[in-house]
Amino acid sequence: MSLAITPEQEALRDTARRFLASESPLERVRAVMDTPTAFDEELWRRMATELGAAGLAVPEQFGGAGMGYQEVSYLAEEAGRALAPSALLATAGMAVPALMAGTQEARAALLPSIADGSAIATVAWPDLGSPGSTTAPAARADRGPSGWTVSGGFPHVLDGAAAAILLVPAEGPDGLTVFAVESGEPGVRVEPLPAFDQTRGLARVDLSDAPATPVSVPGGGSEVLAAVRAHADVVLAAEMVGGAQACLDMSVEYAKVREQFGRPIGSFQAIKHKCAENQVEIEGARAMARYAAWCAQAIPDAMEEPAAVAKATAAEAYFRAAGDNLQIHGGIGVTWEHDAHLYFKRAKASLMLFGDVGAYQRRIADLIGI
Repeated sequence: MSLAITPEQEALRDTARRFLASESPLERVRAVMDTPTAFDEELWRRMATELGAAGLAVPEQFGGAGMGYQEVSYLAEEAGRALAPSALLATAGMAVPALMAGTQEARAALLPSIADGSAIATVAWPDLGSPGSTTAPAARADRGPSGWTVSGGFPHVLDGAAAAILLVPAEGPDGLTVFAVESGEPGVRVEPLPAFDQTRGLARVDLSDAPATPVSVPGGGSEVLAAVRAHADVVLAAEMVGGAQACLDMSVEYAKVREQFGRPIGSFQAIKHKCAENQVEIEGARAMARYAAWCAQAIPDAMEEPAAVAKATAAEAYFRAAGDNLQIHGGIGVTWEHDAHLYFKRAKASLMLFGDVGAYQRRIADLIGI
């Protein structure tokens, strides 16, 4: 297996770029932002059917394409570039790896509908602001005469209002276990939430004796959540690289046409240096993101460290590129009508997902034994 892009992966990337430029321009993104779920259902359906977005890493026996996270990362990079309001991170980055780390029965029951786009799935992560929340269950599971039920609350669930399948960690008799809960079942309450990043949906999920089906083996929830976190880092890192590149492209284009003192502002060293430094950081983040995606396919048992490094590196590069983009545009960059603030908000919110850079640095130090 190679880190170099293959002709098939290049075709996927180019097709995704053209598709998203045509079907999800920023004008459409702004329209979706005004909806309660911040989710474009039609866009996701077409991404699933025409690009295979949800099923790229799903084995063929479960209706997927049987590819892997290198392909998912190329698609995620283009989705990040376009700020696509899709369920790619929640579904391909979280729900699919959760099910792949779960039982054979759960995979057979749930993956086919996820892969073909007919069902949106997400994971109710216990604390979206922390990378180490696999031992802090926010719900409990009980087994009665009619089967399992789950009760508890999750304050911030990615695409929770759009999801039909909620994968929920809960403390059961045998320890932390992951369960599948259908959002339309009795005892499930989902409330869309306003978010700083208006292009990514968040919801509060409250469960009260909601019918549930085990996804992991009893007591195997921590292993499932560890797989979710590592794969989510891979997908999120690629998405952030795409967003950072979009910010740099926007900065360079504006610097070519905006004039001050009778010359383009791109001719001034202060602007040149910002753009050059952004490019260096983005290329480093892209290399790390692609290595982490390669590890997810080639050596999944050793992917946790590179995935964490990829997420932290991409977060820093994206946040800097987004901030510099605002500065290069000057006053216009902070107006509602301009698109620069949309990328800045996505950059900041993505940086905080599963923990900020400092939290990731501490976690990486623990992983490598420093």
